[in-house]
Amino acid sequence: MQVVYEDNHIIIVNKTCREIVQGDKTGDRPLSEIVKEWIKEKYNKPGNVFIGVTHRLDRPVSGLVIFAKTSKALSRLNEMFRIGSIKKTYWAIVKNNPPQPEATLVHYLTRNEKSNKATAYNSARSGAQRAELDYRLIATGDNYRMLEIDLKTGRHHQIRCQLAKIGCPIKGDLKYGAERSNPDGGISLHARRITFEHPVSHNIIDVVAPVPDDRLWHDLSEKVAE
Repeated sequence: MQVVYEDNHIIIVNKTCREIVQGDKTGDRPLSEIVKEWIKEKYNKPGNVFIGVTHRLDRPVSGLVIFAKTSKALSRLNEMFRIGSIKKTYWAIVKNNPPQPEATLVHYLTRNEKSNKATAYNSARSGAQRAELDYRLIATGDNYRMLEIDLKTGRHHQIRCQLAKIGCPIKGDLKYGAERSNPDGGISLHARRITFEHPVSHNIIDVVAPVPDDRLWHDLSEKVAE
């Protein structure tokens, strides 16, 4: 965990692909508890520390997660996520070239609770949720490409499922068709940037997360800057 922004009301961290945002059946220590302890130690706080979970990031995904440090910020951030006023940009590494260098993808997703997997359809159907994202190709390496994704809706496994649907499963994502797993057990999807109006001060917050400490990530991200 790396803290990339903090004030009196919110804290934004760059999580690794091994960390979980909230507790689950694995019993592993969640990021929310790690952040609480970090604040407690930094400010030498007695008693309980308030940390509110505003959104989730799949465990195998790295990148930015916003936590609320006050109940006021939590309720306002929850509403902002609900109405979609928080802009999230992701970077994904894929092996195959996308059909077009940039495009808007609209699919209809269903979710299988038992397998914890989403399925994308090209047309609306009963029980399916509309999912929309924009992608563009931003770097090309010898064997892999990097896509930048602007998420328009926030569906379960949306980016993973939609990219797989167009023949571009994310590197390491066995669940959605990748050939092999990544050594660290994660997938090559990174919540790169988050932009929103601060829930209390109303200043514009624009935060970028450094890419994972991995040679392929660094090589491709350097090509983006060229």
